[in-house]
Amino acid sequence: MNTRKSHPLVFGTIILTATGFLTRIIGFFYRIYLSRLFGEEGMGIYQLLGPVLSLSFSLTAAGYQTAISKLVAEQAAREKRPSFRPLAVGLSISLPLSLLCNLVVYRLADPIAAQLLQEPRTADMLRILSFSIPLGAIHACANGYFYGIKKAGIPSVSQLLEQAVRVGCVYIIATYFISVGKTPSISVAVLGLTVGEFFSMLVSMGAAWQHFYKSRGQWGLSALTGSRRVLGTSKRLYGQLLAMALPLTANRIVLNLLQSVESVSIPARLRLYGFDNVTSLSVYGVLTGMAMPFIFFPNALTSAVAVLLLPMISESYALGDINAVKKYTVKTIKYCGLMGFGCLCIFVLLGQWAGTTLFHSPLAGYFISTLGFICPFLYLDTTLSSILQGLGMAGHIFAMNVICLLIRLAFVFWAVPRFGIPGYLWGLLASQLILGALYLVCLWRFFKKH
Repeated sequence: MNTRKSHPLVFGTIILTATGFLTRIIGFFYRIYLSRLFGEEGMGIYQLLGPVLSLSFSLTAAGYQTAISKLVAEQAAREKRPSFRPLAVGLSISLPLSLLCNLVVYRLADPIAAQLLQEPRTADMLRILSFSIPLGAIHACANGYFYGIKKAGIPSVSQLLEQAVRVGCVYIIATYFISVGKTPSISVAVLGLTVGEFFSMLVSMGAAWQHFYKSRGQWGLSALTGSRRVLGTSKRLYGQLLAMALPLTANRIVLNLLQSVESVSIPARLRLYGFDNVTSLSVYGVLTGMAMPFIFFPNALTSAVAVLLLPMISESYALGDINAVKKYTVKTIKYCGLMGFGCLCIFVLLGQWAGTTLFHSPLAGYFISTLGFICPFLYLDTTLSSILQGLGMAGHIFAMNVICLLIRLAFVFWAVPRFGIPGYLWGLLASQLILGALYLVCLWRFFKKH
């Protein structure tokens, strides 16, 4: 127990990393299963849904999860006890937004599929996907609370359950279709995603409710709800939460819009290079549905560190402990950099073997070998972004990410029609390298100032 209290970053990282690796192992084999069940074109169509899901999450949940985590951590540092008010306030804003987004995506699925995604076959999938939006918003807000009080176990369990239910649902339905002589549609994968999100939401909110009653007995009901003082505090919290969440939400929406343009444009620019529609979707599906998840597999560790770093940096900065912030930053750069270079060597040397053996796709092997060069920058950028977020530099992060996305888009529109998919891979490498350099310069200036 003392280890947990003395080293919450280490202990929380261990929990999140272990769960993250287990989840990614399940997801890794799940991707292999999907690629063999639906083929490269089917994976390409499925991956086209990513921009809609990311944009919906950014609009309804992402900024509120981060704001809840930050407010809970700061209040716990000042008052020496957890507060549920940031979670309640966050849910009161996030849930109505997510329900509205659910309705819009469901009703406008056909024009979104035909005009924005440029693939009419995604319309039915969008209707199914729309129901995952409010579920994901509730789940995200609850996770923000638990990250803020440095209890990583609940988000880890809900994440693992979501992945297990998703895989199990798809496997059962696909097996049934095959047993009756029918070919399952890629929509089955979207249904599995929604069902998995439902069960993870139940677990996270159930745990939050249980923690509320446990804390009520420990701190007293007046510390959590009721009283005029709490009403005034809630009004102030709305202002604080919106002041944090709205810039984050606006930033995420702009970034996701740029990413959506990027995702939709890749198959279109590949057609200008000379590929037909099936080949363009297949190449896009191999890149985003097979190679990229493989490259992001070790990111389970850096993502876990990033999630735990945000409340710890926020707490240390709120208390004026700049030395603690500096210590976390130096260790993050050191270990994430070493891990990135190690992964670079592994992916470059074994990428061709992995793609051919695991995915039965030499193209996936080529992508893995080439993308291995972005690992040192990719893994480091994840954690540096969280540190800057904890220091209240959301505006800086937004500006730097926009610059790097514009660089990638320039490669998509200029290089892909001339050089094919290698042009996009060059853009990925250039943008990650520049983003890492910008993050480091921003942190150096912060520490020099303080």
